[in-house]
Parts: sequence; C-alpha cells; structure tokens
Amino acid sequence: MQTKENILKRIDTNLITSIQRITLLIIFAVSIPAIAHIQWITGPLVNALLFLAVIYCGLSGAILVGIIPSVIALSVGLLPAPLAPAVPYIMVSNAIMVIIFAAFRKQSYWLGVGFGALLKFGFLFMITSTIVKLASPQIAPKIAAMLSWPQLATALIGGGIAWGITITIKKIK
Repeated sequence: MQTKENILKRIDTNLITSIQRITLLIIFAVSIPAIAHIQWITGPLVNALLFLAVIYCGLSGAILVGIIPSVIALSVGLLPAPLAPAVPYIMVSNAIMVIIFAAFRKQSYWLGVGFGALLKFGFLFMITSTIVKLASPQIAPKIAAMLSWPQLATALIGGGIAWGITITIKKIK
C-alpha cells in the first residue's frame, strides 16, 4: 500500500512540475514579443523556448508552447491584425521544428536543431506566397521578408541559446 501511495505522489509531482514548466514557457513566449517587437530579438528567444520545451517538457508540451502563445497574442491584440493570416502557418512551422528536433536530438542535438530549423524555414518559405495573397498589399512585402531566411537564422540562433541554457543548468545541478 505504501508503494502505491509513493508512486501516485511521484506521478502527481511529475505532472504538476510538467504543467508548471509548460505554463512558465508559455508566459515567456507571450511576454517576449510583447516587450520586444524586433524579429532578431523575439525570434531567437521564442525558438530557444521551443527547443527548451522539448528538452524539459516533452514533445506534447513543446507543441503547446508553440501554439498557445500565438493564439493568445492574436486574441489580445499583441500581434498586429494584418499578420493574422500567417498565425496558423507559424504554429504549424513551430510544430514541425519541435517534432523534428525531438526525433533527432538524442542522436545529435545539433542535427535536431539543424533539421528542425531547416524544415521550419522550408515550410514557411513554401507557403509564403499563399500567406502574402491573404494579407493586405501594404503588409505583404513585410510578411514575405519576415517568413523567409530570417526564420532559418532565428531558429538556429535559438538552438544555440537553448544549448547554452541547458549546459548551464546541467553545471548548476
């Protein structure tokens, strides 16, 4: 009987810890773009959070971290309305990146980051023409520029930031 209680306590603790981590990462992922409106700051930091979510919360938690902040940002007005057509595609590209990273990271962290970043970029690059058609003519060139090669660069930089944070956490433990 004591063993069952210990197991249930451990499961509850693990679940609570996981929910706390996911919640914290979502709060950061919403807050960063609200504070800094510069793609070269927000992109790497949010991508780092996505990689960290895979490492510390698992794949399903990471997918939530990649989806929920976009929905919140759009619904509370943190994201400009003209960018609304891009949001579903950004959520899908985040899911692609974390799925690929999760699949390859145990084999090689950098292989996971590289393939994940490349496929995220590739997906967004391929569908940019569709998104641009849905956007207003005034913002279409901005969206096209934002969803091209900076996506690859910010994802790779985010992978480097996540790696540095992970190494630092391991040293502290």
